Amino acid sequence: MLFGIFAVHSPELCPLNNTRSKKIFLEIENKMKANMKKFNISKVVNFYMSVLEHEWIIILDAKNAHDIEQLCIAVGISSLSTVKIVPMNDFKVVAKKFKSKN
Repeated sequence: MLFGIFAVHSPELCPLNNTRSKKIFLEIENKMKANMKKFNISKVVNFYMSVLEHEWIIILDAKNAHDIEQLCIAVGISSLSTVKIVPMNDFKVVAKKFKSKN
């Protein structure tokens, strides 16, 4: 199942402006890879960021949102950002379901 992680931080906590946040940020990718199996994450589909919006968007293939919550805590994302975890659906899959209901 796909999930979107929407993580927003303040300018003061931005890795551009905060040494502690920069250290956490630079370690996130390796920590995510190291913890994927532990938290039932099948795949990191993509990791995007909008630097000036102070927002990260991470798309994961995972079993459930509770595991993603624990991953965000373990790798440090939640220590500098407010995190929202949203179930996601592929447009083509949803469109196919809608077409089949006619």
